[in-house]
Amino acid sequence: MSFNILAVGQAGRLEYEAILLAASLRHADPGFAGTLFIAEPQPGGKWPKDPRMAPRSRALLAELSAEILPFEARFFGQDYPHGNKIEALQALPDAPFLFLDTDTLITGPLSAIPFDFARPAASMRRENTWPKVELYGPSLAQTWKALYDRFGLDFESSLDPTQPDDYWQRHLYFNAGWFFHESPARFGNRFLAWAKEIRDNPPAELVCQEIFPWLDQIALPLVIHSLGGGRPGPDLAALDGTATCHYRTLPLLYARESDLAVAVLEEVAKDKALRPTLRDWEAMKAMVYQNKGRKARALFDRDRLPHREQVIRNTLKREGLWLR
Repeated sequence: MSFNILAVGQAGRLEYEAILLAASLRHADPGFAGTLFIAEPQPGGKWPKDPRMAPRSRALLAELSAEILPFEARFFGQDYPHGNKIEALQALPDAPFLFLDTDTLITGPLSAIPFDFARPAASMRRENTWPKVELYGPSLAQTWKALYDRFGLDFESSLDPTQPDDYWQRHLYFNAGWFFHESPARFGNRFLAWAKEIRDNPPAELVCQEIFPWLDQIALPLVIHSLGGGRPGPDLAALDGTATCHYRTLPLLYARESDLAVAVLEEVAKDKALRPTLRDWEAMKAMVYQNKGRKARALFDRDRLPHREQVIRNTLKREGLWLR
């Protein structure tokens, strides 16, 4: 089945990540039949400065068969850059799509994954980041149920009954690093409307909760549940597995990701057409071209990684290896 991929690119780190994403897609899935769209916010609206990528980056993306998709950020922009993924959906051609955060490497054939685009899902590679339970309540269940009630959704059917009552993994919660559906228009319109409602008129149960930067991940499970989707099944195991790597930062990639992800990164970085531009990214220059990534990798045992990402970050910072 042909489908499109959507990621976001703009001036700075994201334009280099977009180049890596496009190059790794061509490397790992040369038979991919869809289009990779790199959505680019335009100046004006909620971006007071020009957020567009440099001409050299735009040209490289075109050479890598990516299509630049301009869009206007009317509701989030600089105040909430995570909102790019929500607003960019409005500009995407209405065909089945897979959204990927730009800091993602393609490490295997996406074309081989048996997506059911009528049943949306998203990444389960997440931590217990939201909501935070206050001493006197409300509970996790009360907080989430208030949101389901706000949008007329059945709360009970979203729960994982194999998990204990009021344990965070009992509730539908995703990392927004990837998600998919058959229609970016339907998905995007609902995502935008509900994210704005949560931001502007949250239920009383959210009064003590931080909305930012978690807004996309608060709204996402509600949208997915409303469209008949839910937790990804084993057919999608290649996402966050053998086909994609959501690395977040290059130091984290070297610290905790697979040998395959490191090999793809370093193979793509060798490309003489990409190297002059990628070297302008300080993290790439240090981690890959100056081999500091290998030093970061030697600090950790991938079979016994700390449970919390913050511990990994602190170790890298202590060794002077934390670069974005």
